[in-house]
Amino acid sequence: MSPNGACGLLAASLVGLAACGPSVDPVRAPVSGPLVRLESPRDLPADRPLRAGFLVVDGVYNSELMAPYDVLQHTVFHIQPGVEVFTVSPDGAELRTFEGLRIRPDYSFADVPPIDVLIVPSAEGSMDRDLENEPLVRWVAETGRRARFVVSLCDGAFLLAVAGLLEGRACTTFPGDQDALATRFPGLDLRRGVSFVHDGRALTSQGGARSYDVAMYLVDHLYGERVAQGVGRGLVIEWPPAVGTLPAVVIAPRR
Repeated sequence: MSPNGACGLLAASLVGLAACGPSVDPVRAPVSGPLVRLESPRDLPADRPLRAGFLVVDGVYNSELMAPYDVLQHTVFHIQPGVEVFTVSPDGAELRTFEGLRIRPDYSFADVPPIDVLIVPSAEGSMDRDLENEPLVRWVAETGRRARFVVSLCDGAFLLAVAGLLEGRACTTFPGDQDALATRFPGLDLRRGVSFVHDGRALTSQGGARSYDVAMYLVDHLYGERVAQGVGRGLVIEWPPAVGTLPAVVIAPRR
């Protein structure tokens, strides 16, 4: 993604979502209808929060980190035990976001606790140097295979793809980089014209302001509409979303 792309934009507006099944072309799918809800997981831990680990590297984009971090963190005010959010980087050293914020990660790869939800925000190197970083790719692959869910925002999908976590699943990424994803990973079931895709354990998002959509949807999927509405009130996000212009692709669960 170029620095002028929408991935670096931090905004909270939420488009309406209609849902379509895997056999429907999302570009031509109807844009009216209710948000499809899959059955919520029944085996969430009752004695501890879900652990959501956000991978941060130099050049991570603010939007893709902050939007889902805010949404998931707010669950603790509406359900217990909710979601515990934290950041993890390869070495735990301080780093800078693309926009210049300094971040001191909570953990390194060496000491991070088990992760239930692995979240991979887009970063400046997501389409090139990060994909050549073998320890990074290996950690994403191993951690993602153990996690209940893996979530990518914008070009984070490239890292999930090179780690083998999108094989056999539908996915999406930043609109301006979809051709690049299709070229580098021609076997992917790439969906265009959608805010996000949920296929089994993998959730992929266009990123930018759309990063709120997938995070709100995940809260709804995990804890139900009431909790998602409470989070939405705190962040001034309408939930459920009004029918609008962008569909979401929600596919029946598969491991």
